[in-house]
Amino acid sequence: MTKEPPKKLELNQIFTWLIKDGIIDKSEAKANYTKALGIFNNAAPPMHPLAAVAQCKLKEVASPHRMLTLDWLTEWMAGKLGLPFYRIDPLKIDFTRVADVMSANYASRFNILPVELSSTELTVASAEPDMSAWQAEIEKLSRRQIKLVFANPLDIAQYTAQFFALAKSIKGAHKHSGQDLATRNNFEQLVEMGAANKQVDANDQHIINIVDWLWQYAFDQRASDIHLEPKRDMSVIRFRIDGILHQVYQVPAVVMIAMTARIKLLGRMDVIEKRRPLDGRVKTKTPGGQEIELRLSTMPTAFGEKMVMRIFDPEVIVKTLPELGFPEDDATRWDELTKRPHGIILVTGPTGSGKTTTLYTTLKALATSEVNVCTVEDPIEMVEGSFNQMQVQHGIDLSFADGVRALMRQDPDIIMIGEIRDLETAEMAIQSALTGHLVFSTLHTNDAPSSVMRLLELGVPYYLLEATLIGIMAQRLVRTLCKHCKTVGGEIADDIWSNLVENWGIPKPKTIYRPVGCPECRQTGFRGRTGLYELLTVSPAFSKQIQPEADIHALREQGIQDGLKPLRIAGALKIAEGVTTAEEVLKVTAALT
Repeated sequence: MTKEPPKKLELNQIFTWLIKDGIIDKSEAKANYTKALGIFNNAAPPMHPLAAVAQCKLKEVASPHRMLTLDWLTEWMAGKLGLPFYRIDPLKIDFTRVADVMSANYASRFNILPVELSSTELTVASAEPDMSAWQAEIEKLSRRQIKLVFANPLDIAQYTAQFFALAKSIKGAHKHSGQDLATRNNFEQLVEMGAANKQVDANDQHIINIVDWLWQYAFDQRASDIHLEPKRDMSVIRFRIDGILHQVYQVPAVVMIAMTARIKLLGRMDVIEKRRPLDGRVKTKTPGGQEIELRLSTMPTAFGEKMVMRIFDPEVIVKTLPELGFPEDDATRWDELTKRPHGIILVTGPTGSGKTTTLYTTLKALATSEVNVCTVEDPIEMVEGSFNQMQVQHGIDLSFADGVRALMRQDPDIIMIGEIRDLETAEMAIQSALTGHLVFSTLHTNDAPSSVMRLLELGVPYYLLEATLIGIMAQRLVRTLCKHCKTVGGEIADDIWSNLVENWGIPKPKTIYRPVGCPECRQTGFRGRTGLYELLTVSPAFSKQIQPEADIHALREQGIQDGLKPLRIAGALKIAEGVTTAEEVLKVTAALT
C-alpha cells in the first residue's frame, strides 16, 4: 500500500529512500548528502532537491551501475510517491489549449504544468507532491477532474516559461488581426460584411517570437524539414524527423499567414507574390553558436501559401563515409573511384535518399588547395567555402548545360552537376569527362544498372557512355534502431531470408533486434538514419554490355559479378548488425530478381 506522500520533498528523505531501496550504500550517501545540500542551498534561482542529487553524479551500487540522472531519479521518485511518471514531449502538447487552464504566474507559483486536456480530465505535471493548495481550485475553474503526474522538475520549469510565452504570442497575433476570414488568400474566399480587413504584421513581435521558437524546436527535435500547411480554419505545422512526418502544432490560419510572410522576408523573397512558387534561403545561428542553413520553398494551395523549410546541418558534410553508413569494402571502392583523374560518377536514388549528402561529403574530402572543385546546382543545397558553386537560373536561361559550358572555361579539376535531366546536360557532362575532368552528377533511377538505360533513353550514344562512365551508386536511407532501447526479439519471414541464404550465402542472424521506444527516441524506437548503398564499378566486361539495345538484366548480372551488392543485400547486412529492422529495409528496397 502506497504511503501518504510527504508535503514537500526534502534531500534527507530522498537519500533515505535511495539507501532503503539498495540503490546507494550508506557511506556513499553520507559523503554526497553534504555535497547535495551545498548545491541546493547555494542555487539561484532555488533548485529542486532531485536536481541537486542528480548533480552529484551518483551511480547504482548494483549492476549495471547506471548513472542516477535526473530523468532516472524522477521516474524512480514517481514510483515511490505512487504517481504516474510523465515524460513531457513538447511536440505532443497543445499548448494553446492547456495555457487557457491557468495563468503563467499561477503555474510557476505552484511548480505545475497542465499537459493534457480532455472533456472530463485535466492532466497536470508536478515535481512536488504537495497538491492541496491548488487542486480544488483548478478542478472548480476547469470543471474537470485533475489527474496528477510526476515529471522532471527542470522540464516543468523550462516548458512552463516556453508554453505560456508562445501561447501568449499566438493569441496576441490572432487578436491583432481582427476578423481573419477576409484575409485569406484561398479559393474559398468568404467576405464577411463589415469585418475589419487587417492582417498580422510580419514584423510583429509576437510573430518574431513564434518563428524563432519554431526554428529552435525543429533544431532540438532533429527535424530535417518544417512544413507550414494552411488549412480552412486551423493551419498545421509538421516536422519530418528521421524521414517520417509528425504533426506537431496547429495555429490560427491568420497567424500562419504572418509566419510565412515573416520567413519570406528573412529569406529575401517577394512577400507580396503569393500566386506562384518561390524559393529562398536563410542562415541562422542556434543559441549554442552553430550555424544552420534553411532552404525555403513556397507553393500556392487552396487555402494559401504552403511553405517547406529544408534544414541543412553543416556538420553533415564533415562526416566520414563509414559514419554515413558505407560498409568498409564499399568505402574503399568509392575512394578508388573518386581518385580517378577523369570520368563520370553517378549517384542515383529518389528524392530524400541522401544523394546530396554523399556528394558533398565526397567533394569536401577532394577539395584540397591543389584542385579546383566547381558545382552547378538547382538550387545550391549548402553553401560550402571550399567549392565554387553556381546556381541554375531558369529566368535568364542559365541551365545546367549552360552552367557546365561556363565552368569549362574556369579551369576546373572536378565538376559536380546537380542533376542530369536532359540530353544537353548529359552531353556536356560527357564532354567534360572526355576533356580530362572528373564529373559527379545525380539521376533519379531505382538502382545502379538502370542509370545506363536512362542515359541511353535520353539519347546519349552508347560508345560515349562506354568511354566515360566509371561508376554508379544507388542509395536509400533507413531509420536506425535507438541504441538506448532496442531489444532482442525481432522477426524476419523465412521466405524473405531464404533467397539471401541460397543465392548470396548470407545466413539468417541468430539475434534480430526490434524497436521498443524510450524518451531518447520519443517513443518511436528509432533514432537517426543510415544509408544503404549499391556500388557499381564499371569494369571492361561491364562496358562491353553498354550497347544500343542493352539488356538491364545482363547489366545487373555483370555488375554483381564485378562486386555489386544490391540494396536489399546491403539492408540485410544492416539487419544482421542490429542497426535496423526488416520492415525498414523492405519499405525502401526492391525484391531481388
